[in-house]
Amino acid sequence: MKILVLESSGMVASVAVVTEEKLVGEYTTNFKKTHSQTLLPMMDTLLKMIGMPIREMDAIAVSGGPGSFTGLRIGSATAKGLGLALNIPIISVPTVDAIAYNLFGTDAVVCPLMDARRNQTYTGLYVFEDDQMKCISGQKAVMLSEIVDEINQLGRKVIFLGDGVPGFKAYIEEHIQVPHSYAPIHLSQQRAGALGALALQYYHEGRYESAADHQPDYLRLSQAERELAAKKGQEKA
Repeated sequence: MKILVLESSGMVASVAVVTEEKLVGEYTTNFKKTHSQTLLPMMDTLLKMIGMPIREMDAIAVSGGPGSFTGLRIGSATAKGLGLALNIPIISVPTVDAIAYNLFGTDAVVCPLMDARRNQTYTGLYVFEDDQMKCISGQKAVMLSEIVDEINQLGRKVIFLGDGVPGFKAYIEEHIQVPHSYAPIHLSQQRAGALGALALQYYHEGRYESAADHQPDYLRLSQAERELAAKKGQEKA
C-alpha cells in the first residue's frame, strides 16, 4: 500500500509518501509562497528522490479541512485531478485530527489551535488510549474562550499546538486553569507524515472516497460568501 499525501490547509506545504511499513519520504516547507507554486513541484521532487513514479500510488491522502480556503481548494483540486487520472481513491483526513496525531502517545489532552481569524479558532480535543487516538470534542470553529473553558472543565493536563498558538498564547496564559504546555516547533504544525500515518488507519477502516466525490470541509462560509449573505439580508430588509 503506497499513499501519496498532500497537506496545504495552512501556511505549511507538505508532501509525503507512506506505506504500511514506513514514512518513505516527506518534503515540508513553511514559507510565504502560495501552494499553487509549491505543491506540485514538491511532489515531483519527492517522487524523483525516492524513485517512486506516481503511477505506483494506491491512494491519495489530503488534508480535508478546515483551514485556509485557498489552500484547501488547491490541495483538493490537486488530489481530485490525480485521483481521477490514476483511478485511485482519496482519503480525506480532517485537518485538526491530523495535527493532533503529531503527538501520538502522549498522556495529555491534545488541543490543536488553528487561526480561523475573526477571533476564532479551528480546534478540537483528543486523547490517546490503547494505541488509538480518541476524540473528546470533534473539530469545530469556535471562539478561543470557548475551547479554553472546555479544557478548564475537563481538569486535565493539555498540550497546545498549531499555527494559532503564537497569537493565542497570551490569552491562554491568562485564562487556563490546568497544567499545560506547548508542542515543540517540529511537531507544532501540519505535517504530511502525520496525516499519512492517520490516512493508513482511515483506509483500513474503509473511510475513503472516489476522486469525483471528494470535497473539502470548510466548517464555515468563506469571507466572500459571508459578505454575499449579508448583502442579500440587507436587500431583503
